[in-house]
Amino acid sequence: MNNDRILSFISLARKAGKIKSGEFSTEEAVRQGKAYLVIVASDASDNTRKHFDDMCRYRDLPFFIISDSISLGRALGYEFRMSLAVTDQGFARSLEQKIQAFMSSKEE
Repeated sequence: MNNDRILSFISLARKAGKIKSGEFSTEEAVRQGKAYLVIVASDASDNTRKHFDDMCRYRDLPFFIISDSISLGRALGYEFRMSLAVTDQGFARSLEQKIQAFMSSKEE
């Protein structure tokens, strides 16, 4: 499993209309209870990472820091994106499994 497969799956979820991206839209999805998983780019500011981490911990949502803003943006059809929320429970569950498999393969 590699990072490209995760980004491809994110792209698929976007095409299905199950992604909210950008800081404002991501935050809004989390606050409205529509988010099932949140991803922040590895090159996001410390404040942005902490902000979303705190929001997700409070709401018991899966939170991951993966890839960089340019790669996330390309997967979503933009120049760059710092954050995204998955708004479908099935997509979120599958994406979480893919991310955890990727992270465990990096540790080996």
